[in-house]
Amino acid sequence: MIRILFAVCLLFVGCKGSSQEKEDSQMETASKEKHFKITKSEAEWREQLTDMQFYVLRKAGTEVAGSSELLHNKQKGVYTCAACGTELFKSEHKFDSGTGWPSFDRVIKGNVAFDVDHKIGYARTEEHCATCGGHLGHVFNDGPIETTGKRHCVNGAALKFVPAQ
Repeated sequence: MIRILFAVCLLFVGCKGSSQEKEDSQMETASKEKHFKITKSEAEWREQLTDMQFYVLRKAGTEVAGSSELLHNKQKGVYTCAACGTELFKSEHKFDSGTGWPSFDRVIKGNVAFDVDHKIGYARTEEHCATCGGHLGHVFNDGPIETTGKRHCVNGAALKFVPAQ
C-alpha cells in the first residue's frame, strides 16, 4: 500500500504541469511584447521571418550549433536584429568562443535587454532585442577576461550582418 501511495505521489510530482509552465512562459512573453516599441501579431512575424528566424526570435528556440553563416564572418560591420533591424553587436566585439554560435563580448548599449530564463532547470541570463523583444541567446561569464569577461552567445538566425561602408 505504501509503495502504491509513493508511486501515485511520484506520478503527481513528476507531472507537475510542464504544460502549465509553458503557458505561464508564453503569457510572460506575450505580456513583455506589449512593452516593446515594435509589436506584431504572430501571423505578421511568421509572414516576415523565415521559419528558423521565427523559431529563434519569437519562440526562443536555439539553432543547431555550427549552422549559422555568420559564425565565421570576419568582415567589419554591425550585427542587427533580423526582425526589426536594431543594431545589436559590433564586429570588433565578436570572438571565436568555440561553442558553435556567434559570440560577442559586449552589446550596443541600450539595444539589448536581459531577463532570467529558467527553461532548462537553472537560471540563465537571456538576452533579447530591446526594440521588438526577439530572443537572441544567452549571456555567460566565460568570455575573454582581457575585455569584459562576458560571452553573449547568440543564434545567428536572430541576426543580420550589415557590412561597414
